[in-house]
Amino acid sequence: MTASPLPYPLTLTGPGIVLREWGADDLDDLVALLDEPDIARWTPMPSPFDAEAGVAYLRRARQGRVNGSRIQLAITEEGGHPLGEVSLFGVTTDLTAEIGYLVGRPHRRRGLAAAALSTLAGYAREALGLRRLLLRIDPDNTASTSVARRCGFWLSGDPPIHQEGPYGSTRLDTWEFVAGQVGARREYRQNVASRRYRRRT
Repeated sequence: MTASPLPYPLTLTGPGIVLREWGADDLDDLVALLDEPDIARWTPMPSPFDAEAGVAYLRRARQGRVNGSRIQLAITEEGGHPLGEVSLFGVTTDLTAEIGYLVGRPHRRRGLAAAALSTLAGYAREALGLRRLLLRIDPDNTASTSVARRCGFWLSGDPPIHQEGPYGSTRLDTWEFVAGQVGARREYRQNVASRRYRRRT
């Protein structure tokens, strides 16, 4: 069981997607993905996100991959043009790490974020032995919270984290997936639903 350094290079295949490393040839696609208001609203990305920002972004991504501090992969179909990104970082000695994901505006509502999150989270648990995976999401970002729920993440109850972005401060809730707790939570939901049904009847 290992958590760090994180493996490089890496390609992961999920339902309808291929997660691959970023390359220098992805610069134009990266700028097109990240230079849009919703990305700037929910993340600390610079806005506008131009070619200079893109070059710096790809440089940091490669440094993080080579030194094993993070996984940062483009979301693609069959390894082609990037449609978004999913990343894993902040690995701790207690086998906890954070995951982030985004999908470009033209490619949303196709299940890409959920597929990418599930694929990387599964790899993190099964191949890396990580036990607690975290997401940081602004509660107003309903699309992202929907993805979190769909992939089995729950609000942790941790205090909100404040993040500064191009349009000011945002408040991030922590969502978590903890190995071994999924079955217990599913049973709890079923019991609650059963009690509600009995009260109605």
